[in-house]
Amino acid sequence: MHPSVAHVGIAVTKISDALRFYRDVLGLAPGQPESADGATIVSLPFGDSAVELLEPKDPASPVAKFIAKRGPGIHHICYRVSDLDATLALARAAGYQLIDETPRRGAGGRRIAFLHPKSTNGILLELTE
Repeated sequence: MHPSVAHVGIAVTKISDALRFYRDVLGLAPGQPESADGATIVSLPFGDSAVELLEPKDPASPVAKFIAKRGPGIHHICYRVSDLDATLALARAAGYQLIDETPRRGAGGRRIAFLHPKSTNGILLELTE
């Protein structure tokens, strides 16, 4: 399997406000809200990819810190890979800074791991299988 875009995470202050565009203009049906990493997450399908709206619920969460520092906007891009463990090993060997040294469970119970934006040209990258 070749890597593909799994989703784009967008930090928002209020999911209900952000959903209006996706629902009313694009006609998309949002998935059920989930919780992970101190945020509420609502996924919107875009073919084989998705947009995840991320609303902080914990002021100490990564999404809350992101909004406080940068405001709402694109938080991260998630790439789907065929072997998360092998991809993390390659990234580590190539000198990329891993936020998650080993995969953990994210929204939907998927195995995920993040790479630090300081080593990925300013973009917070998430990897998943």
